[in-house]
Amino acid sequence: MKVLFIFLDGIGLGENNPETNPLARAKMPNLNALLGGRSLVKESAPFDGEHASLRAIDAGVGVDGLPQSATGQAMLLTGKNISAELGYHYGPKPNPEVASYLNGETLFSKCVAAGKRTALLNSYPPRYFQGIDSGKRLYSSIPLAVTNAGLELFTYEDMSAGRALSADFTGEGWRTMLGFPDAPVMNPHEAGKKLISLAMGYDFSFFEYWASDYAGHKQQMDTAIGLMETFDGVIGGMMEEIEERGKMKEGVESRTLRHGSGQEWKEELLVLVTSDHGNMEDLSTRKHTDAHVPLIVLGDKSAREEFTRGLTDLTHVASAIWRMVEGV
Repeated sequence: MKVLFIFLDGIGLGENNPETNPLARAKMPNLNALLGGRSLVKESAPFDGEHASLRAIDAGVGVDGLPQSATGQAMLLTGKNISAELGYHYGPKPNPEVASYLNGETLFSKCVAAGKRTALLNSYPPRYFQGIDSGKRLYSSIPLAVTNAGLELFTYEDMSAGRALSADFTGEGWRTMLGFPDAPVMNPHEAGKKLISLAMGYDFSFFEYWASDYAGHKQQMDTAIGLMETFDGVIGGMMEEIEERGKMKEGVESRTLRHGSGQEWKEELLVLVTSDHGNMEDLSTRKHTDAHVPLIVLGDKSAREEFTRGLTDLTHVASAIWRMVEGV
């Protein structure tokens, strides 16, 4: 089974309080419908519906202090309780101790070693690579894991050619913030359809939506609401593309049965959405929180049941993904 991992940086399951929680205020009709009318708040988990499941999972993993980005992301990619082994949470960028776990032990490395197709679907601007090459910028855990696996990060040219997506989904930021007036732009619905189309080309694909963490640290309610409403539009596009592909599959299978060719066309995709720590769900503070983070799983009900079985914290996510990708 193919797996698409959408990483929402710094989003916990908070109180249903629109004064401090943008997730309680944002208009997210697509996600609400998938969750049976519920919002992405603490009281909504656990939930299992026709197309989606929601769980609250622990980001603290039994270690004192507030969860941090480097260790949280590294645990999501390795399945190891890195914070417990080191005795601390660490972030935002990995120190040498955290980085040592991201070389050969991640989902990206396992996919490469097993001959599976894998990619980080984000595109990066030229100045990002210039910063890395000059030593003025450090990789965060996710791109470090990708490059350590021998994979290349996607560029502006990849985005322009339709092989990758902008980190803001739509590409608008390339025009307004990065100085690329001709950058391709799409609406959130189109971006969701494109994301599924790209994911179907890989056994395991990953997309990082990091702006949510920035909005949380800056306590920007309007920005946070806008980011989540954009994400909801992406969800709508994803679900439409999945439904269209399902109808295509049914049509092919019907023709197979009629013609007796014995050939089947079958592509399955599980989409999961989770985070590394709480932050944006409580804008009364600039700091991270100790909230559980959401785990949203979209796809076939039996696959969702298998994926979420026994999954209670960040360290369980990688092994659940690998079971799906490896088909065991």
